[in-house]
Amino acid sequence: MDVRRASERYQGGDEAAGITSRHAFSFGPHYDPDNLRFGALIACNEERLAPGAGFDEHPHSHTEIVTWVVEGELTHRDSAGHETRVRPGDVQRLSSAGGVRHVERNDTDAPLTFVQMWLAPLEPGGEPSYEIVPGIADSTPYAVPAAGAILHVRRLAAGERTAVPDGAYVYAHVVRGEVLLGGEPLGPGDAARITDAEDLEAEAVTDTEVLVWEMGAG
Repeated sequence: MDVRRASERYQGGDEAAGITSRHAFSFGPHYDPDNLRFGALIACNEERLAPGAGFDEHPHSHTEIVTWVVEGELTHRDSAGHETRVRPGDVQRLSSAGGVRHVERNDTDAPLTFVQMWLAPLEPGGEPSYEIVPGIADSTPYAVPAAGAILHVRRLAAGERTAVPDGAYVYAHVVRGEVLLGGEPLGPGDAARITDAEDLEAEAVTDTEVLVWEMGAG
């Protein structure tokens, strides 16, 4: 288990424009050849947008993009004609496939915080697709078959325990609260990269929300 602390994240964004980004993997000008990916995961970005701030239209290709809103409301528009509002508890997936452009903004008067995760597909190309699942429950894993990955959302009350999925690659990101993962303390923004995970357990020290990716070896 390789623990990466929130303080180790690369700082990005444009604070003058109301955008604060914290990157867990090599990203943009922060190139790190030893930190390009873990399993299928190639990005896990913590994003904060001030009211009225956002990312103007930009392209993506050959990437599965999964977004989890922590607080606030995210406006999404893309070149395939989708326009949605993503709220806390919703899972949003944009499969950029052969190429798509999109806009992400905070069109409200309240701060917006979200976690965006990028996964490499097993096969490149194809047609872009989009999905939003509102109010996903803890007991409902969200599968991203194109990347051979499954997202598990764990919301735990203080003192509550839960099993961590077994897998060739398991990535756990703490959204809020404090948790013991295999006995290792993790706080907000911390993450654990686990290879050949088996019989691991998480115990909440405080009320906690954790995103857990279960990924195969493909």
